[in-house]
Amino acid sequence: MSSETGPSVPLSVTVGDKPLGIDEVVAVARHHAQVVISPAARDAMSGARAVVDEHAASDRAIYGVSTGFGALANRKIDVASRDELQLSLIRSHAAGSGPEVEEEVVRALMLLRLQTFTTGHTGVRTEIAERYAALLNARLTPVVHEYGSLGCSGDLAPLAHCALAVIGEGPVRNADGELLENAGLGEIRLSAKEGLALINGTDGMLGMLALALHDLRRLATVADISTAMSVEALLGTDRVFAPELHRVRPHVGQQASAANLMQLLAGSAVVASHRGEDCTVVQDAYSLRCAPQVAGAARDTIDHAARIAEVELASAVDNPVVLEDGRIESNGNFHGAPVAYVLDFLAIATADLASISERRTDRLLDPARSNGLPAFLAGNPGLDSGLMIAQYTQAALVSEMKRLAVPASVDSIPSSAMQEDHVSMGWSAARKLRRSVDALTRVLSIEVMAAARGLDLRAPLAPAPATAAVVALLREHVAGPGADRWLAPEIEHVVHLVSEGAVTVAAQSVTGPLS
Repeated sequence: MSSETGPSVPLSVTVGDKPLGIDEVVAVARHHAQVVISPAARDAMSGARAVVDEHAASDRAIYGVSTGFGALANRKIDVASRDELQLSLIRSHAAGSGPEVEEEVVRALMLLRLQTFTTGHTGVRTEIAERYAALLNARLTPVVHEYGSLGCSGDLAPLAHCALAVIGEGPVRNADGELLENAGLGEIRLSAKEGLALINGTDGMLGMLALALHDLRRLATVADISTAMSVEALLGTDRVFAPELHRVRPHVGQQASAANLMQLLAGSAVVASHRGEDCTVVQDAYSLRCAPQVAGAARDTIDHAARIAEVELASAVDNPVVLEDGRIESNGNFHGAPVAYVLDFLAIATADLASISERRTDRLLDPARSNGLPAFLAGNPGLDSGLMIAQYTQAALVSEMKRLAVPASVDSIPSSAMQEDHVSMGWSAARKLRRSVDALTRVLSIEVMAAARGLDLRAPLAPAPATAAVVALLREHVAGPGADRWLAPEIEHVVHLVSEGAVTVAAQSVTGPLS
């Protein structure tokens, strides 16, 4: 992901004093903020470790401490072999395959696993937690593969690959992307329960959810900006965005989106030019008139998903778990259903936000519906094709997003000899949401690009100051209407401006903060 224009990123994040927030996860995962383990967290880990050591030396049957794993939970492990059991677990479970997972995803899942250690519910020694922090701070990223997690019993294979690197056996990439045989920090011998605690969490899917929420909140604002530009360029009305209309159906996200549109369109000479009694257009098309309803529903979905993420970020996901009264109890908190559901829900909202954006772009390019704009916004239609194929690119992206919106969480393939007979597929839901968020960025960027060209073609009528600021930003990087040019680099320029936050900053330089 690109660097972002906006509030400064913290230089360090403390783990263990309180649950991490989404912005803190992004700071460490994407911007490489340093990680500090709090003194209180060290005390909590030491206390939990003492409980585990007491149980590990006994004959009690404790899952993953004195027994095997999964369907092998009925096999008792003698005291002398219990440390070896943990190393065997990490090696056998590091069974991922396929392409490498992105650095920011691996860093997010390592940070979140570290946070769970610091709760004092896992029994992991402080030395293990310190090694996770050391790898993050040195920007040594374990090699994790795309396939291997079913989103139940935790993101087992991805977390096992990280654990393998932590104990000194697995490959890592350094800050320059070079592949190293190991982290070079020496080997660590695992003790009872530690191997299981390193891999039994929802950290991968949760990390990807946190990153997606951060990006989708920014893109929700971009969607309002691109909508405002298209409304102007298509000679639409701003009357349907009036606050009194949205108070009669007071969805929070809808009201926020409509308020943004009113701010963005304030002072538009283009909109004012057809506001009189002689205007023959009674109602705009749905893609214009219903934009706050669709974008608002997406915003409310993002907020719902954020509430689930906040609960998960405040949780200690492990099995078995060390309780305050000294018991070690098996549980099912590793099941990824709560996270998987909202990952799938977000993929649906993301696809619909892209779909309505593509419809506005198509309308801008069609002379039968664009209220006087040239075909495909071309300089010389016929000789020039203008932005015709840019809309094809949008359509291809939206079609892909519709496939990505098919829920992963309704699938389940039993594993471990039917012991783990219902799984969440939350990791898969998170992987496809990442692709969908990237696609939405590109779809909105193409709408911004097309609408800016449409506004140029409305001259001498002036757009609103806020949308004019966005057009001016684009013109610093991408030329306006004219003869056909190579479009791909121009699209990428605009994608960069959207993803780094420059488009939003330009609009807000006039409006002030947008929702």
